[in-house]
Amino acid sequence: MRIIAGRWRGIRLVNVGEGDTAAHLRPTPDRVRESLFSKLNHMRVLDGALVLDLFAGTGALGLEALSRGAASAVFVENGRVGQRLISENISKLRAECQTQIIRKDATCLENWAQDFFDLVFLDPPYGKLMGQAALEAVRSQLKPGAVIVWEENTFMLPPKGFLICDQRRFGETYMTFLELDN
Repeated sequence: MRIIAGRWRGIRLVNVGEGDTAAHLRPTPDRVRESLFSKLNHMRVLDGALVLDLFAGTGALGLEALSRGAASAVFVENGRVGQRLISENISKLRAECQTQIIRKDATCLENWAQDFFDLVFLDPPYGKLMGQAALEAVRSQLKPGAVIVWEENTFMLPPKGFLICDQRRFGETYMTFLELDN
Protein backbone atom coordinates (compact mmCIF):
# COMPACT_ATOMS: atom_id res chain seq x y z
CA MET A 1 0.00 0.00 0.00
CA ARG A 2 1.38 3.36 -1.02
CA ILE A 3 0.45 7.00 -1.52
CA ILE A 4 -0.62 7.20 -5.15
CA ALA A 5 -0.22 10.89 -6.05
CA GLY A 6 0.66 14.32 -4.74
CA ARG A 7 3.55 15.45 -2.59
CA TRP A 8 4.07 12.01 -0.97
CA ARG A 9 3.60 10.08 -4.22
CA GLY A 10 5.12 6.60 -4.11
CA ILE A 11 5.83 6.50 -0.38
CA ARG A 12 4.92 3.10 1.01
CA LEU A 13 2.70 3.05 4.07
CA VAL A 14 3.11 0.63 6.96
CA ASN A 15 2.49 -2.91 5.76
CA VAL A 16 -0.64 -4.62 7.08
CA GLY A 17 -0.51 -7.55 4.68
CA GLU A 18 -3.99 -8.65 3.70
CA GLY A 19 -5.49 -6.71 6.59
CA ASP A 20 -6.54 -7.74 10.06
CA THR A 21 -10.04 -9.22 9.98
CA ALA A 22 -10.25 -9.35 13.77
CA ALA A 23 -9.61 -5.60 13.85
CA HIS A 24 -11.86 -5.09 10.78
CA LEU A 25 -8.93 -3.73 8.77
CA ARG A 26 -9.42 -4.02 5.02
CA PRO A 27 -7.05 -1.58 3.35
CA THR A 28 -8.62 -0.01 0.27
CA PRO A 29 -6.59 -1.35 -2.68
CA ASP A 30 -4.41 1.12 -4.62
CA ARG A 31 -6.50 0.76 -7.79
CA VAL A 32 -9.73 1.55 -5.92
CA ARG A 33 -8.11 4.55 -4.18
CA GLU A 34 -6.83 5.78 -7.55
CA SER A 35 -10.37 5.70 -9.00
CA LEU A 36 -11.83 7.26 -5.87
CA PHE A 37 -9.40 10.17 -5.91
CA SER A 38 -9.87 10.68 -9.63
CA LYS A 39 -13.57 11.19 -8.89
CA LEU A 40 -12.79 13.55 -5.97
CA ASN A 41 -10.42 15.58 -8.17
CA HIS A 42 -13.20 15.89 -10.73
CA MET A 43 -15.56 17.09 -7.95
CA ARG A 44 -12.93 19.67 -6.87
CA VAL A 45 -13.21 18.92 -3.15
CA LEU A 46 -9.60 18.21 -2.20
CA ASP A 47 -7.78 21.58 -2.33
CA GLY A 48 -7.69 23.03 1.17
CA ALA A 49 -10.27 20.53 2.46
CA LEU A 50 -10.73 19.69 6.11
CA VAL A 51 -10.97 15.89 6.03
CA LEU A 52 -12.61 13.52 8.49
CA ASP A 53 -11.62 9.85 8.14
CA LEU A 54 -14.11 7.70 10.13
CA PHE A 55 -13.22 4.07 10.91
CA ALA A 56 -9.81 5.16 9.61
CA GLY A 57 -8.01 1.80 9.82
CA THR A 58 -4.56 2.61 8.42
CA GLY A 59 -5.37 6.24 7.64
CA ALA A 60 -4.56 5.71 3.94
CA LEU A 61 -7.58 7.62 2.63
CA GLY A 62 -7.03 10.70 4.79
CA LEU A 63 -3.30 10.66 4.11
CA GLU A 64 -3.87 10.38 0.36
CA ALA A 65 -6.17 13.42 0.61
CA LEU A 66 -3.43 15.36 2.43
CA SER A 67 -0.90 14.36 -0.21
CA ARG A 68 -3.25 15.74 -2.87
CA GLY A 69 -3.83 19.14 -1.26
CA ALA A 70 -6.21 18.80 1.68
CA ALA A 71 -5.35 21.17 4.56
CA SER A 72 -5.82 18.77 7.47
CA ALA A 73 -7.19 15.37 8.43
CA VAL A 74 -8.78 13.99 11.58
CA PHE A 75 -8.66 10.20 11.91
CA VAL A 76 -11.26 8.47 14.08
CA GLU A 77 -10.36 4.91 15.05
CA ASN A 78 -11.16 2.97 18.22
CA GLY A 79 -9.09 -0.15 17.48
CA ARG A 80 -5.61 -0.34 18.94
CA VAL A 81 -4.12 -1.94 15.82
CA GLY A 82 -5.58 0.78 13.61
CA GLN A 83 -4.49 3.55 15.98
CA ARG A 84 -0.92 2.23 15.91
CA LEU A 85 -0.90 1.97 12.10
CA ILE A 86 -2.27 5.49 11.68
CA SER A 87 0.33 6.88 14.10
CA GLU A 88 3.15 5.09 12.28
CA ASN A 89 1.93 6.30 8.88
CA ILE A 90 1.60 9.90 10.08
CA SER A 91 5.09 9.73 11.54
CA LYS A 92 6.50 8.19 8.35
CA LEU A 93 5.08 11.10 6.32
CA ARG A 94 6.00 13.70 8.97
CA ALA A 95 2.39 14.92 8.87
CA GLU A 96 1.88 15.49 12.61
CA CYS A 97 1.10 19.20 12.18
CA GLN A 98 -1.75 18.45 9.75
CA THR A 99 -3.33 15.51 11.55
CA GLN A 100 -5.15 14.46 14.67
CA ILE A 101 -6.16 11.00 15.88
CA ILE A 102 -9.39 10.63 17.85
CA ARG A 103 -9.39 7.35 19.78
CA LYS A 104 -13.16 6.85 19.99
CA ASP A 105 -16.01 4.93 18.46
CA ALA A 106 -17.05 6.79 15.28
CA THR A 107 -20.72 6.25 16.12
CA CYS A 108 -20.42 8.24 19.37
CA LEU A 109 -19.08 11.63 18.27
CA GLU A 110 -21.39 14.53 18.99
CA ASN A 111 -20.15 18.14 18.84
CA TRP A 112 -16.54 17.22 19.50
CA ALA A 113 -14.62 19.10 16.81
CA GLN A 114 -13.73 22.75 16.56
CA ASP A 115 -13.82 22.72 12.76
CA PHE A 116 -16.45 21.84 10.19
CA PHE A 117 -15.45 19.25 7.62
CA ASP A 118 -15.58 19.44 3.80
CA LEU A 119 -14.83 15.78 3.05
CA VAL A 120 -15.62 12.61 5.00
CA PHE A 121 -14.34 9.10 4.37
CA LEU A 122 -16.69 6.56 5.93
CA ASP A 123 -15.39 2.98 5.86
CA PRO A 124 -17.17 1.05 8.64
CA PRO A 125 -16.89 -2.69 9.22
CA TYR A 126 -18.96 -4.22 6.42
CA GLY A 127 -22.50 -5.32 7.17
CA LYS A 128 -22.64 -4.01 10.75
CA LEU A 129 -24.93 -1.02 10.02
CA MET A 130 -22.50 1.39 11.72
CA GLY A 131 -22.24 3.87 8.84
CA GLN A 132 -25.66 5.46 9.36
CA ALA A 133 -24.97 5.94 13.09
CA ALA A 134 -21.57 7.49 12.38
CA LEU A 135 -23.04 9.91 9.83
CA GLU A 136 -25.70 11.00 12.31
CA ALA A 137 -23.05 11.44 15.00
CA VAL A 138 -20.99 13.86 12.87
CA ARG A 139 -23.77 15.62 10.95
CA SER A 140 -23.46 18.81 13.02
CA GLN A 141 -19.70 18.94 12.23
CA LEU A 142 -20.16 19.00 8.44
CA LYS A 143 -20.14 22.08 6.22
CA PRO A 144 -23.15 22.54 3.93
CA GLY A 145 -22.35 20.68 0.72
CA ALA A 146 -19.79 18.41 2.42
CA VAL A 147 -18.93 15.31 0.39
CA ILE A 148 -19.10 11.90 2.04
CA VAL A 149 -17.50 8.80 0.51
CA TRP A 150 -19.13 5.72 2.04
CA GLU A 151 -17.38 2.41 1.43
CA GLU A 152 -19.39 -0.76 2.16
CA ASN A 153 -20.16 -4.21 0.79
CA THR A 154 -23.30 -2.87 -0.93
CA PHE A 155 -24.59 0.49 -2.12
CA MET A 156 -25.91 2.45 0.85
CA LEU A 157 -29.05 4.55 1.21
CA PRO A 158 -28.36 7.91 2.83
CA PRO A 159 -29.96 9.15 6.02
CA LYS A 160 -32.38 12.04 5.70
CA GLY A 161 -30.60 15.27 4.78
CA PHE A 162 -27.97 13.61 2.56
CA LEU A 163 -28.17 13.29 -1.22
CA ILE A 164 -26.64 10.57 -3.39
CA CYS A 165 -24.24 12.10 -5.95
CA ASP A 166 -22.86 8.90 -7.41
CA GLN A 167 -22.42 5.19 -6.72
CA ARG A 168 -19.62 2.99 -8.02
CA ARG A 169 -18.64 -0.63 -7.67
CA PHE A 170 -15.06 -1.85 -7.56
CA GLY A 171 -15.15 -5.66 -7.27
CA GLU A 172 -16.59 -6.37 -3.82
CA THR A 173 -16.25 -2.73 -2.76
CA TYR A 174 -19.20 -0.39 -3.22
CA MET A 175 -18.77 3.37 -2.88
CA THR A 176 -21.65 5.72 -2.35
CA PHE A 177 -20.86 9.42 -2.79
CA LEU A 178 -23.13 11.62 -0.71
CA GLU A 179 -23.49 15.33 -0.21
CA LEU A 180 -24.91 17.07 2.83
CA ASP A 181 -28.08 18.78 1.64
CA ASN A 182 -27.93 22.54 2.14
